[in-house]
Amino acid sequence: MDLYSRKQRWKLVLAVMAILIIGASLWYSSRIVEGIRGEERRKVRLWAEAVQNRAELVNYTEKLFQRLREEERKKVQLWAEATVRLVSGADGDLSFYLKVVSDNTTVPVVITDAERKVRSFRNLDERITNDPELLAAEVDTMAKLHPPIEISILGDQKQYLYYKESKVFTELQEVMDGIIQSFISETVMGTAAVPVIYTDSTRLRIIETANIEAHVDSDTTALLARITSMEQVNPPIVIQLPGQGKNYIFYEESLVITQLRYFPYVQLVILGLFLLVAYALFSIFRNAEQNQVWVGMAKETAHQLGTPLSSLMAWTELLKEQGTDPSALNEMRKDLDRLEVITERFSKIGSSPDLEPEKLYHMLRATVLYLRPRLPSRALIEVTTPLDTEVLVPLNRALFSWVIENLIRNAVDAMGGEGSITITMERDSTGMHVDLTDTGKGIPQSQHRTVFAPGFTTKKRGWGLGLSLSKRIIEQYHGGHIFVKKSAPGKGTTFRITLKG
Repeated sequence: MDLYSRKQRWKLVLAVMAILIIGASLWYSSRIVEGIRGEERRKVRLWAEAVQNRAELVNYTEKLFQRLREEERKKVQLWAEATVRLVSGADGDLSFYLKVVSDNTTVPVVITDAERKVRSFRNLDERITNDPELLAAEVDTMAKLHPPIEISILGDQKQYLYYKESKVFTELQEVMDGIIQSFISETVMGTAAVPVIYTDSTRLRIIETANIEAHVDSDTTALLARITSMEQVNPPIVIQLPGQGKNYIFYEESLVITQLRYFPYVQLVILGLFLLVAYALFSIFRNAEQNQVWVGMAKETAHQLGTPLSSLMAWTELLKEQGTDPSALNEMRKDLDRLEVITERFSKIGSSPDLEPEKLYHMLRATVLYLRPRLPSRALIEVTTPLDTEVLVPLNRALFSWVIENLIRNAVDAMGGEGSITITMERDSTGMHVDLTDTGKGIPQSQHRTVFAPGFTTKKRGWGLGLSLSKRIIEQYHGGHIFVKKSAPGKGTTFRITLKG
């Protein structure tokens, strides 16, 4: 298994492990959140039950007040009857009626004739009794509160008794109002651990809110929308209060629960970003180290080739002087020239090579002419003649020819030593394009990008560095681009090189 395949397998294994870790983290976090949600729901149910119980207590208190109100009315009726008995003197013993009349020290009463002229009164403030206008106004107020009690005296003459709640009852009523307000502000709102909105029976008039965000609390439209969303989550608590009818308490989960629900995802995003940045930094440092190794190996190779190359040149001169066959010496010189080119290529790795205007077509032909006799005879190579054979492109001849050689040798291997290779040139607005097309076995779509990765190879023997080095030469040194233009299994491959020019 080659290096690239092992790396891909390890990436897959690590990806699966990361997915399992993320899944386990989300599952565990979800369990914790569900546990807290369950606890909060239990507390909310207890709070709702407490609200209902307090509401029942308030209603029971109101019933007691109603009974007290009825008792006061009966007391007033009894007082009126006792007053009539005293005035008429019908009974012999009037001590009981006298006691009833004298015991009324709390309920304000006024007796008038049919024309509402005040005849007597009891338990009124002196400020009212001393001012006829205030006294008349008090009678009007009493008439609005309760219908008068009719008193028959001396035949068909009638008097009317007006009354209102006693001062004690009024104070108790104020206490009752305070209890209701306390119920709303303290029981409903003050003890709620969740967002709460309290409305009247129409669900449109908002009476109180608690634990609602400030920007929502100040916007009536937003509050009404919040009520709708709350009702979808939990049915409202219905409260029946004295004098107010049905009121509704809307509530939802607390903000803490909502934040806890999304916390694992936020945590994973932050962790993912951290790992992404860390991976990017490590990749940069790793690539820098690889570059240093590449540069060091290339320069060391060039240095090591220099000594035997100089020695071989000296030996060819010696063989020439000894009358060696000129044709053999000529082939040796070609190989020596080739070694010089290779040495020059390695020496330029890691430095900024000089780009000079070169006739691209002639350079391509020279590279093909050199390779043709060194390749299998059934591998045909053709350089298509362009319209302009003298077009100049800024190149480093030694490095660019290295790229073409790599592409040609890979194509020959892909064809199994038998087939055709065609090199074409064309220019458009984006630059000069060189296409190298072979009739080999093709490259799957999934590998169009990975063929340029260091270590990628389909050969049993090989380092997988040829295309990676070619990409480095074209993109880093020439500012161009190299990619798989088109390819499919069994239909050959076309590599495209794009250069500025």
